[in-house]
Amino acid sequence: MDLLNQTLNSFSTLIADEGGSLLDTIFESNLINIILLAGGLFTLLSGALSESLSERQQKILGAIQESEEKLQEATTRLTEGETKLAQAQIVIESIQKEAEQTAVQVKSSILTDGKTEIERLTATAKTQIATIESRVRKQISDYVATLALQRITLQLEGKLNSSLQQKIIDRNISKLAE
Repeated sequence: MDLLNQTLNSFSTLIADEGGSLLDTIFESNLINIILLAGGLFTLLSGALSESLSERQQKILGAIQESEEKLQEATTRLTEGETKLAQAQIVIESIQKEAEQTAVQVKSSILTDGKTEIERLTATAKTQIATIESRVRKQISDYVATLALQRITLQLEGKLNSSLQQKIIDRNISKLAE
C-alpha cells in the first residue's frame, strides 16, 4: 500500500512539473493503467498470497512436527526393541548353558546306567554259567556213578555167590546196629 502511494505521489509531482505534455505521454502509454492494475493486483493478491503462504507454512510446520513425533516414536521403539533383543540373547545364552548342562548330565547318567546294566548282565551271566556248570557237573557225576554202578554190577554178578552176598549183608547189618 505504501508503494502504491509513493508511486502515485511521484507521478503527481512529475505531472505537475511537466505540465500537459507528460500527461499525454502517460495516458498514451497506459502507464497509469498498468500501475493501477499492478497496485490493485498487489493489494488484492497480497492478502490471499499471505494467507496461502501462512497456510503452507502451517502445513509444513505440522508435517515437521509430525515427522519429529514419528522419529521420537521410532527411536523409542528402536530402544525397546534393542532392550528386548538384549534380554532375548540373555535368555538364549541361559537356555544354551542349561541345555549343555542337561546334555552332560544325561550323558553321565546314560554311561552310569550302561555300566550298571553291563555289571548286572555280567553278574547274571556268571550266575547262569555257574548254575549250568553245576548242572553239567551233577549230570556228569550222575552219569559216572551210573556207569560205575553198572560196571560193578556186571563184575559182581560174575563173582558174587550166595555166601559172599550173605557176608556183605551181615556186615552192613552189624554196621547199622552200632
